[in-house]
Amino acid sequence: MFDNNDPQYKGGVTLTRRRFVQGLAMGGAFAGLGLGSSTVLATALKQQGPQTLRGTDFNLTIGQQAINFTGTPRIGTTVNGSLPAPILRWREGDRVTLRVTNLLPETSSIHWHGIILPSAMDGVPGIANGFTGIKPGETFTYQFPVTQSGTYWYHSHSGFQEQTGLYGSIIIDPKVPDPFTYDRDYVVLLSDWTDEDPNAVYAKLKKLSHYYNFNERTHKELMKDLNEKGLAATWSDRKMWNQMRMSQRDLSDVTGHTYTFLTNGQTPTDGWIGLFNKGEKVRLRFINGSAMTFFDVRIPGLKMTVVAADGQNIEPVSVDEFRMGVAETYDVIVEPKDDRAYTIFAQDIARSGFARGTLTPDTSLTADVPEIDPVPNLGHGDMGMNMNMMGAEHDMASMNGTQHQMPAGTMMPGMDHSQHQMGSGQMMPGMKHEEQQMPAAGMMTGMDHSQHQMPDGSMMPGMGQGQHQMTGGGQMGTQPLKPNLSDFAAGPVSHASTEYGPHVDMRSEGPQYRLDDPGVGLRNNGRRVLTYSDLRNLRTTYDHREPDRELELHLTGNMGRYMWSINGVKHSDAEPLRWKLGERLRITFVNDTMMNHPMHLHGMWSDLETGDNNYLPRKHTVIVQPGSRISYRVTVDAEGGWAYHCHLLYHMLGMFRTVIVS
Repeated sequence: MFDNNDPQYKGGVTLTRRRFVQGLAMGGAFAGLGLGSSTVLATALKQQGPQTLRGTDFNLTIGQQAINFTGTPRIGTTVNGSLPAPILRWREGDRVTLRVTNLLPETSSIHWHGIILPSAMDGVPGIANGFTGIKPGETFTYQFPVTQSGTYWYHSHSGFQEQTGLYGSIIIDPKVPDPFTYDRDYVVLLSDWTDEDPNAVYAKLKKLSHYYNFNERTHKELMKDLNEKGLAATWSDRKMWNQMRMSQRDLSDVTGHTYTFLTNGQTPTDGWIGLFNKGEKVRLRFINGSAMTFFDVRIPGLKMTVVAADGQNIEPVSVDEFRMGVAETYDVIVEPKDDRAYTIFAQDIARSGFARGTLTPDTSLTADVPEIDPVPNLGHGDMGMNMNMMGAEHDMASMNGTQHQMPAGTMMPGMDHSQHQMGSGQMMPGMKHEEQQMPAAGMMTGMDHSQHQMPDGSMMPGMGQGQHQMTGGGQMGTQPLKPNLSDFAAGPVSHASTEYGPHVDMRSEGPQYRLDDPGVGLRNNGRRVLTYSDLRNLRTTYDHREPDRELELHLTGNMGRYMWSINGVKHSDAEPLRWKLGERLRITFVNDTMMNHPMHLHGMWSDLETGDNNYLPRKHTVIVQPGSRISYRVTVDAEGGWAYHCHLLYHMLGMFRTVIVS
């Protein structure tokens, strides 16, 4: 179970930074590690990170202990006394056995995120076949074959235990060596910690959804807008947002106001350390194991070559920066050419804080920490407005205070809806639904629409006129090309009757495919930012069949009331999604909210439709941007019950579906 040659295992004594901070068992730790000073020990712990367990047979114990990241001790959830939990290192082709003992006073569980396994081993109480959770004092044995390789992670699927520390990394070594080389291999696990009880955090959000948002627009920014856009445009824009009772900076529900952002369990003050020698290739396995935080990751002074996404190898892409949704993983290769230190910088999407680490040839060398980027503003596209129908010259200043001509179907909640009629005769929300006219969204020009239409009438992402002739079985008839994403077209959007009411405060009527959009806060920032359009599987698509049917799911909510749902229905009131074993589905998400949602399907791969059906990238978690649409294909090859949900922890109660495959 232990590898005595592993540099993260020293003389049989494993000591986490948490125990060091608390001052626990220091005499034995110093003797066991052979270290003579607390300074040396602290440096060793920064390099060490969580313990690594290797093999096929594991004993994991879930418990509680005092944790101190901020100067104030709190109770955290640990695995084998560690937060984060130990790194598990498996081998493709092995069969692993994991005996998990629960010493908590409440039911617990572990979900093996992104791992393809039998439903009964998936670890979601009440969903996975026959699994009701691990009761206090009991042991549950997980056992399953390892059929894949790459970078993954594991976490609790019970209550808010993931927020209190129950998460760890999984590395699976491949049978056949990866098609890239490296000299060093590090896990970089990003997460968020709060000293607050997660139940208190959730209660605050329910009472005031922007409780943790301290980056609202200021008087200084108002004066800047007046100077740049003029009085009329500024007044109209601000008035629109006020009438909608929405914030342009509603970027993250929980921010650095309460969160401390961690890298391998190290705070930004301490920082994790990874050593290298000049000229070496270093593999960094980034995992977003946070509860609620999107991270934007870069290493100033180093290009990153992205070689894997969600554990699956892709064609290498050189970037300066990438965004990680909650639960996503990216593997990158970096090649430091100089004997100097580099900062691994991961700022949160709300620009309220950051996690950091240091790549260095010498523990005495450090690097400057960049300034946090300016706080970005959500735009009209992030609201799901149909920008085609608005026209290139559309300006919100054209709206007056009495009658607002909006693109067809764009909703403006919080207004006196009886007085405001939309273009094309469409009425604002609040009117009787039978009176609403829902014209189809306009198609973009410059495309051969007859050849590449999806079942809903919209265009296949990335299909430009004359570029990609489809052949039988969904394969491209020409040499694969990088999709021309400016040619995206979105077909009509319909909303179910369940999406109308006080539980839904926004509905997108012009959501676009935005695979080449890096997202709010990363657009035109002067750096090369990874987008989903860059992802191309290193091997051909596993299943070339055309989808048998399509399922459109709308991500819905009411921010003011902090209510989240799919198609306007929360999980507890929803019927399961029933899929047929062996069928090929197209799942299309429409995000009717102004927040990013990382959607995770358990048990099956999601083949993201990026325009080249020959090399669809496989993912287990997909970011759906605000006011956008996105689609992927799923081969339904796993029988049983599965969870399907937004991976933002405090959204999960409502934005969740049970999938039954039979």
